[in-house]
Amino acid sequence: MSISTKEEHKPVRNWTIYVIHHSHTDIGYTERQERIEQYHVDFIRQALKISEAAHSGMHPEWKPFRWTCETFWAVEKFLEEASASEKAAFQQAVARGDIELSGTYLNMTELPDFDLLLRNHGKAQQYAESFGHRIDSAMTADINGYGWGYASSLLQNNIQHLFSCIHTHHGMYPLGRKQTPFWWETPDGGKLLVWNGEHYMFGNELGFCPNALGKYIIKDEIQHYLMEPESRHNDIATVRINRYLRNLEQEQYPYSFVPVMVSGLGTDNASPNADIAEWITQWNEQFGDQVTIKLTTLSEFFAVLKEEDLSKLPVHRGDWPDWWTDGVASTAMHTQIYRDAQRTLRKVKRLDPAHEAASPSDMDEAMQALTMYAEHTWGYHSSVYEPWHPQVQMLEVRKQAYAAEASKLAYRALDKALVARHGALLAPHRPLRYEVINTEPSEATLQVTIPLDGWETVILQKKFELIDESIGQAIPYQLSHTKSLVTELTLLPGESRTLHLQPFDMGDVSAPSDKILTARNIEPIACEGVADIWMQPATEHPIIVNEDFIESGTMRIEWKINEGITAWVDKRSSVDLLDQNRQHAPFTPVYEVTPALDQHDPSQVCSTRSRMGRNRKGINVQRDVGRLTRMKVLDNGPLFALIELAYEVKGLSYYAVHLKMFANQPRVEVSVRFHKDSIWLPENVYVALPFAMGSDAELYVEKAGGLVRPWKDQIPGSCLDYTCVQEGLFWHSANDQEALALSMTDTPLLQLGTLEHKPRLLHTMQQADSRPSTYAWILTNYWETNFKATLGGFYEFRYAIARHHQVDPQQVSEALHASTGQFTVHRIL
Repeated sequence: MSISTKEEHKPVRNWTIYVIHHSHTDIGYTERQERIEQYHVDFIRQALKISEAAHSGMHPEWKPFRWTCETFWAVEKFLEEASASEKAAFQQAVARGDIELSGTYLNMTELPDFDLLLRNHGKAQQYAESFGHRIDSAMTADINGYGWGYASSLLQNNIQHLFSCIHTHHGMYPLGRKQTPFWWETPDGGKLLVWNGEHYMFGNELGFCPNALGKYIIKDEIQHYLMEPESRHNDIATVRINRYLRNLEQEQYPYSFVPVMVSGLGTDNASPNADIAEWITQWNEQFGDQVTIKLTTLSEFFAVLKEEDLSKLPVHRGDWPDWWTDGVASTAMHTQIYRDAQRTLRKVKRLDPAHEAASPSDMDEAMQALTMYAEHTWGYHSSVYEPWHPQVQMLEVRKQAYAAEASKLAYRALDKALVARHGALLAPHRPLRYEVINTEPSEATLQVTIPLDGWETVILQKKFELIDESIGQAIPYQLSHTKSLVTELTLLPGESRTLHLQPFDMGDVSAPSDKILTARNIEPIACEGVADIWMQPATEHPIIVNEDFIESGTMRIEWKINEGITAWVDKRSSVDLLDQNRQHAPFTPVYEVTPALDQHDPSQVCSTRSRMGRNRKGINVQRDVGRLTRMKVLDNGPLFALIELAYEVKGLSYYAVHLKMFANQPRVEVSVRFHKDSIWLPENVYVALPFAMGSDAELYVEKAGGLVRPWKDQIPGSCLDYTCVQEGLFWHSANDQEALALSMTDTPLLQLGTLEHKPRLLHTMQQADSRPSTYAWILTNYWETNFKATLGGFYEFRYAIARHHQVDPQQVSEALHASTGQFTVHRIL
């Protein structure tokens, strides 16, 4: 059998293929993290040797060689180890264009906030400026989406071009086609030139790298010859290149050039390879009159592109949700720790803007740990197939350690900042004084817990007052069932208050007990102790709690056993804030598992996952919805009431919702606590958030760098199913300037599309009047590689619902930040 070389497979035009040689950076997918670091440092050394040998004439056949440093992280690690002569040689190679710096620091998920994006995108540019160079281009590989703020961050760092190498495994490229440019308009009107490209190792499949012929994207009969690539490599490359270019012509591709990425080996984290330059030279000698291949850099390619009339390119404004950020929900506890560290660092920046307590290096070290956790690699490649393997477990622990390290460093910096504000460390006779600080840029009314050490809680058994020193008067407080002291304050941005506990001098006399010790002649309870005679609820507290509702002056929540929460009413407007078309009650757990033919066979456990595509579940998915089984009152007092709703649901041995209703404002804080069973099969856990505010209200999500309206502010063809938020979401009515805000403190993934297994819709495919549903996607282990295989363990995730009046979207966004950030409270001298 011979390889087909039919004339119809040959291109008609004269073509130039621009080949960008790079190494895809996956930190922990193919090797230990520190080993990957060692590899990439050596890759730059190898690229330098090839470049210098070509430049000096020692190896003239390597003259076409170009190397693009895909991530500045690799360059940073090289510079930490390089000798003075190596650093000088590297700068010379960059200056003459043999080696290129990309403005990308690492390939990221959407976890970083905007400050971290700015910091990371600025690193390469700052280094380039140190020797009179400038970077104008960045590339990403593997990931297939970015928050809208990503474009703003690049432009603010003077990077004007982005080359995106989409990987469509469980994802998809936007715009309905690859290999096409467009202008990506930022929220403030800036424009980033984007090339929406092919897979980052597509050049290997076309045959540009000898002995590294791929078969991932291209599906053809030539795969039969891939067992002997050395003997047939050139024949296979010729057929595939000609077919590919002919296909572009038939698709009415408008240019006579096309860019392709190539790797020096058939793997991620691959070394540079001078054989590519030699092979290209040989190709051009034989076929260059019709198809010329050139090794190039990102900047050189974009310079060629900009010779075309770019005024005719489409301009797309909006979000580009990343299909691959879902890995963060496979290690949900560590993602929760990450998000807390992120907010803690935000507090430090506002408490200590001049770095008088926490040094710039302290802050940068914490931000680096945040960056390493948020990098897109989520485990070793065989994490699901063999989750017991030492390499799987080693890399998993190290990945998660980045979140722990970020938390430790962020809190260490916060401790320094608070000590500088006269914070009281542990010592005898410490005064019972506390500073409460609003570090967010908006006014907020929040409840705070006054921290007491364990041996000090005896104070709460006696009578005392909580004094606000700014007014010299006692303020209301409430003791919780956990023996915590809670108060409520309204603070302006940057405002702080000093409080102190002042016990009454009553000797050993304790506060009187509320327990009834004698018979009451009007008690409607019979001798067996069963309270089943109806009576008007009576309470000394502002919140009424009954067996099927809880009600403050502003809100009323109702529930039914087996059904869950049935109403969430804003009493001031007499409006139910729940979506009338909801499928599930608010904060109800929805559990999904997809069976395998043999759940004890690793290959079956993996193959079941690999067939899921973009559904994230199988066609035979089994779904179970939580059933409310009981209600319990935990607290009720002058400031808040706290109830527990317990549910039964498959896959979780325990699930409870704690609803904390505020007495003095339309706010309910919610926590879901649960114990997840350990199951090897692919699973998803959602928490229903079916809130709404009428047909005229628009849904917004708060993301890094700005606000996005899902299903509206998006690039055509981008992911509709879910998005990654920073602080939460809200519904806003422009007509009356009303809003309903939902804070997502711990879980960043918001499911928007249907939970059903069916062909997925991309942006612009949905009906014009369709509205997204809202679920917190809190846990998943669906992927066949990379993800943590089991979700088992104990979790608590926090949310808050608040009504806002006479506000614009930006003010609601600020309120979300205050809600998740909370006030800072610490003990002072």
